[in-house]
Formats: sequence, C-alpha cells, structure tokens
Amino acid sequence: MEAGLSSDAVVQYGTVRKYTLLLLFCVSQFLDAFNVSALFSAIPVMTVQLDLSASESVWLVSAYQLTFAAFLLCSGRIADIYNPKYAFISGAFALGIFSLIAGFVHAKVGLFVLRAFAGVAAAMTIPSSLTLLVRLFPGEKEQARAIGVYGGSAALGNVLGLIIGAIFIEYASWPWLFWLAALIATPIAFVCIVLVPAQPPVTREENKIALLDLPGISILTSALILLIFGFTSSGTESWSSAMVLAPLIISVFGIAAFFVWEARIDPKKAAFPPRTWRYPNFAILFAIALSIFLWFTTIFLLKITMWQEVYGWSAINAAIHFLPVGVIAGPIMLFSGPYTERFQKKHIILFSQVLLLISSIILAFADAPGKYWSRDFPAFVVGAIGGSLLFVNANVAIFHNTPPEIAGTVGAIFNSALQLGSAVGAALITSIQLTVDKSSTTDSPYKGREAGFWFLVGVISVEAIAVALMYRVTLHRTESVESDAATVVSDEKDQEKEKKTDSETGDLDVTVELQSAPLSRCPTLAVEAPSSELKEVEEVVAPVSLVADSRDEISPSTPQFTHTLLLDATSEEGHVGQHDDNH
Repeated sequence: MEAGLSSDAVVQYGTVRKYTLLLLFCVSQFLDAFNVSALFSAIPVMTVQLDLSASESVWLVSAYQLTFAAFLLCSGRIADIYNPKYAFISGAFALGIFSLIAGFVHAKVGLFVLRAFAGVAAAMTIPSSLTLLVRLFPGEKEQARAIGVYGGSAALGNVLGLIIGAIFIEYASWPWLFWLAALIATPIAFVCIVLVPAQPPVTREENKIALLDLPGISILTSALILLIFGFTSSGTESWSSAMVLAPLIISVFGIAAFFVWEARIDPKKAAFPPRTWRYPNFAILFAIALSIFLWFTTIFLLKITMWQEVYGWSAINAAIHFLPVGVIAGPIMLFSGPYTERFQKKHIILFSQVLLLISSIILAFADAPGKYWSRDFPAFVVGAIGGSLLFVNANVAIFHNTPPEIAGTVGAIFNSALQLGSAVGAALITSIQLTVDKSSTTDSPYKGREAGFWFLVGVISVEAIAVALMYRVTLHRTESVESDAATVVSDEKDQEKEKKTDSETGDLDVTVELQSAPLSRCPTLAVEAPSSELKEVEEVVAPVSLVADSRDEISPSTPQFTHTLLLDATSEEGHVGQHDDNH
C-alpha cells in the first residue's frame, strides 16, 4: 500500500470524539487562513512602522504562503509514511512557537524569515488533518460534508481574519496578530496529544527520511522564491532589467528541474508523484486550485490598500466592507454539500467559474468609494458564491478521482496549489498594479488595480474553457491503472470468505481482480452471489478507469492484482459503492 498501512487502516472513533476532532481541525484550518488574511488589514500600518516599500510588503503574506505551499508536498508524504497524529501535533506546536517569537521581532528581514518558518509549520497541519478526516469519515457523503465544513472554516478565517486584524490594529498593535495565533495553535497541539487515538502502525522497512524528497522540495522552494522575487522587483525595477529577468528565468528552469527530478526518482519518494497526473481530471483540478484563493487574495490586496491608503478609511471600516464575502462564503462552504451532490461536479465547477468571471468584471469598474453598493457589494456576493462553491466541489472532486490511500499526498498537492496560486498571483498582480500605475497618464489611482482584475478575468476564462472541453465525468472515486481498460471478474475464494460477515452487515463484499485488457475492451463486473443478497448486478462500463469504493491500493505498475469493492445488497438496483452526483 502507498502509505504502508495495515489493512484495517480506518480507525473507529466515538461520535463525540469524532466531531470534537473535526472542530479542532477546523480551528486549525481557520488559523492557517487567519495567518494570511489578518495581515491584509495590517499591511498599511506595518509598511510604515517597518519601513517597507510597496513591493516588500507583499512578502509579509507571500513568505508564509510560499513555504506553506512548497512544504505541503513534503508534509503530505510525512502524513502518509509517518504517523499523521504526531505530524499534526508537531506542526501546530511549531506554528505557535514561531508566531510567538514573530510578535517580538520588528526587523523586516527577521520577520520575513519567521513568517517563512511559520509557513513550514502550518504546512504540517493540513495533510495530516485531511488524512485523519478521511479516516474519521470514511463514508462518501459524510466525508464530503466534513470536507465542506473543513473548507468553510478556511473561508471564515479569510474574512474574520480581516476583521480581527483590523480590531488589533485599531485598539492594540500588529504583534497581537501573531500572539493570538500562538494562543490558539499551542493548546490545540496539547489537546490532540490526548484526544487523537493511536493510528494504525506504518509497516515500512525503507529509510523513511529518504522518502521525503527533500532535494525536490528544496529545488521547488528556491525556484518559487526567485519567481516571487522577480515579480516584486518589477515594482521598482524595469521588466527588462537584470534584477527582474534573471530571477524569473532561473525560476522557470528551477520549476522545470523540479518536475524532471520528480519524474526520475522512485515514485515512492516523489513529493509530487508523476502518476498523479494520470488520474482523471487531476491536472484540471490542480489548475483550478491555483485560482481559487487567488481571487480572494486579489480582492483583499487590491481593495483594502485602496480603501485605507487612498480613501483614508480606518482598518475596521475597510474590513467591515468585506463582511459580505464571509457571510456568503462561510455558510455555502459549510452547508452546500448535500445540495451540490445532486449535480455533476463539472457543471457545478463551470457555474462557479462563471460567477467568478462576472464578479471580477464588475470589480474592474468599481473605481470610486461611492460605487461600493452598486459595484463592490454585488461583486463580493456573486464572487463569494462562486469561490466557495468552487473550493468545496474541486476539493471533493480531487479526492473522488484519486485513491484514499494517498489522501495525505493528494490533500497536500491540492492545498499547495491553493497557496501557491495565491502567493505567486499576489506578487504578479501587485507587479501589474505598480507597473500600470507608474506608466499611467491619468491621475486615477485605480488604473493599476483595474488591470489586476482584468488579469484575473483572463486566468479564470482560460480555466473555464479547459473545464468545458477537457473535464471528464467519472462515476466515483477512481483508481488509475496503466492500461486504458480493465476486465473485472470476481474472486470466488475471497467472496466465500466474506459471506459470513456480509450476512450480518447487510452489505455484500465482492473481491474482484483487475487484469490488463486490450484498448477495445471495457471492464465488466461479474459477480456470483445468492439472489437473496444481491437483487441485481449491472454491467459497469468505464473505458479508462475503474470506479469503486477503495479499501486497498491498486498499484499501477502491477499488471494483475486484487481489489475490494463494496456492493449495496439492500438496494433495489445493484451498483458499485454509493452513487454520487457524477454517476
């Protein structure tokens, strides 16, 4: 198995403990978002007190997001090959310590470094908590709702972070933003030591440290630092200057070198396993993830600095004007799951992207304080609906299209894309804003920001076209295989072995075997079972991928292997697992 777990990797939790842990993980996710959004309210004040330029101020946010994004890949591997319980605890504790120290540092370079270390610590909490969530809620619908609640806490963190940050700026000081994070993260770490039960043992004989792909992470982190440095430098230097071109060119080669490295090393050691690209819709969902947080970051960065620095609004006044985003996005992320399950993920994703497009276009014309109710407010409402729906459904879809045994790695990649798109996008959009403002022949302070929103429109448009043309509708959680088709036949021996358990639970476990098949053949499901237990079994056709509820990993490199599927024996119609909205 990918994670080296024992066969019964699903830990049984009591109801109270299960939902208490969900609450703690949601608070942790809230905190990760808070650590970014709270800084937006503080940037104008911190820029003055720390003597930062406009381009340097981006590092207050990007330093955290950059290391967060890069080390999510490594922490995903840690969650898979080590114990996710202690990965989460160590990350939460380290985040508290770095945040505590950051509150006492007033040198800009030292603060940037501590923000970067805090990003590494926070990265440890996301994949591990997602791995634990998958084990807490193994049922598909229950899992989708839990992920929705988990995602909703990030939306609340994004908006409440603005308000909390503004309150501290108005009535205390910016160091309290970091001290509050320490006061939340540290107790969570200690509570989880007691509350999270022991996890299934990981059975590996290899050197675990060698499986972390530290060289690959180092290459990627260095390349991303140079990329953001190049973008931020363009705010003060010409795009044709060596200060801008050199880091940008080197970063492009560095990112290419990262993917070459990942393709050449053992897939078991890769932080970003090349085979993940072969799972249905993975590439499209990865691209979508790059733009989700980018939309939120763009409106916060461009609008809050405009309101405070140009219009002279107070930090609290500016933050309150963002309340529609949180009021709309939070409930949708928390409660939209049961309703969106009725529709295909492709349609929901396209609908969400259209809403983001409409919102971004409206914001491009919101160039005056008197246009808040006519432009900003409707744009925030429409965009919040689109962004929250896109986050929840893209998050659920990427787990449905990948094996649960690599949930930690997949969760790390997805969340890394969220943060990476936000960090790099913020630097790029700030660069566009400053460049346009410098070259503008008008006195309007909104020209640069308008260009930033039009850039956002272009990014979302390209992704929407890609979804419309390339997104494949799949039946259920998918296991990718090397061949384009597979023939599914029952394994009678294992089936007989499970009959006793099946009669007690009402579910019929059918162990099936996959074998390579020619391209012209499609997989069929052949099951031998008493008619009293299974009323009907239909032929399942899935031209490229097997769709199933997964209990054991399918190794794409193995030409023949066994795999367990769960058939509902009590339903009027035979089907594989539970029908989801994509069936």
